[in-house]
Amino acid sequence: MAAHSVQFAVATHIMTALGFRYGEEVSSGALARSVNADATFVRKSLSKLAKAGLVFTSRGKNGACALARPPREITLRDIYLASEAPAAFTVHSYPVERTCPVSANFKDCMSAIQNQTQRSVEAALSTTTLADVIADIRRRTNKAQSRPRRAARSPS
Repeated sequence: MAAHSVQFAVATHIMTALGFRYGEEVSSGALARSVNADATFVRKSLSKLAKAGLVFTSRGKNGACALARPPREITLRDIYLASEAPAAFTVHSYPVERTCPVSANFKDCMSAIQNQTQRSVEAALSTTTLADVIADIRRRTNKAQSRPRRAARSPS
């Protein structure tokens, strides 16, 4: 079974949680609870985000973090690149069989497709800001809260 990377999703979750509380400092423990992930993994993600200039962090007993820029100025591409998530796909590293025309040309062919795919992924991510994600979550939250609750049935 293929391994799946959640680095980008976790980094985006962290950034969304910080953006949801923009202007406030949030502890890494609170972020780990929001993601429902190990605090060490969340801190590693925060370190990458800080290195990219997307968040400010402070260490120690009262350590916390906050967005370094407004959510409307941060794209999902910024977060994707900062998270160091793997490429959309990679070309295998098996040795080339020179006597086979497919094997002899496959890697060059697939590398071109991989580069095109990666550029497309990054271009798509650059069209969505963190503010867009936060607005969508707020809409979904408001919609869920405005639904009428069904009355509990009484036993017959």
